[in-house]
Amino acid sequence: MSRFTHSSDGAAAAIKETAVQKLSTRAQRDERLGWSLVAPSVFIILALILYPVLYNIYLSFFDVSLSEGNTFSGLANHQEILRDSEFWKSLSTTMIYVIFTTAGTTLAGLGTAIVMNKKFPLRGLIRSLILLPYVAPVISVVFAWQFIFDPVNGIFMDIFYDRLHLFSERFSLIGSPSTAVWIAILFAIWKNFPFTYLMILSRLQAIDENLYEAAEIDGANGWQKFRHITLPEVYFVVNAIILLRVIWNFNKFEEVYLLTSNVKVLSVYTYLKAFTGTMDLGQGATLAVLQFFILIGFILFYVKKVLKW
Repeated sequence: MSRFTHSSDGAAAAIKETAVQKLSTRAQRDERLGWSLVAPSVFIILALILYPVLYNIYLSFFDVSLSEGNTFSGLANHQEILRDSEFWKSLSTTMIYVIFTTAGTTLAGLGTAIVMNKKFPLRGLIRSLILLPYVAPVISVVFAWQFIFDPVNGIFMDIFYDRLHLFSERFSLIGSPSTAVWIAILFAIWKNFPFTYLMILSRLQAIDENLYEAAEIDGANGWQKFRHITLPEVYFVVNAIILLRVIWNFNKFEEVYLLTSNVKVLSVYTYLKAFTGTMDLGQGATLAVLQFFILIGFILFYVKKVLKW
């Protein structure tokens, strides 16, 4: 009896060990398959993102010349950029642009999503029309906005100067640096808020209606339902969108540059420094590196303190 028990236990242990080995072999095969599937994407990311970042960091330590080759300059580019008053002006302009465009697109998107989440006639059509600014080609809407604020033939001056007589003379809102930045901010809000609206709307549609019904039974008003139900439910979506918008707006170039030449955010300043005039590619690379590390610092802070990931 004892011999039979020992032999059956040994057979069971052998079967178990074989099964474990098969599972381990299968897991290894799945792991190799997974790596083989993601390897092309990893290679593309390294080639198109990591390499330019590292090469920019490398160039920032050189005086770059397209004809005579690169000369090592150490931290000279960084010191010259930090002593340049235009850099600090462009940084402050960028901060104003990023803060107001991010806040504007977030609030406009949130408000629009809440309204579009309610039922009313032609809701589907209006939902689609709201997306038009976001999907329209940048160059076409930029020309439209330039026409609106044209000091001679523009719609804005026609209404506020010719008809309402609110101004004593014609002037160009996008031609003056003090006002052009606010036009660029308004344009960015109008152009990009549909993305925020769409993301928040998708989250609002997933909220259980029973939560609102229970709140109404308890006597909650509209603000209380928004504060205690809607906001907590969309918290992570809104804050993730804020993070994305800060990154995108901080690096925004084409919208600002095409709309007006009088708003020197960091991306425009970097372009002008690197590819116009004397074409100082070394300082252009230094500016790109500074932007990169500013963004990395913000992302790390935001993810830890706000998103709490």
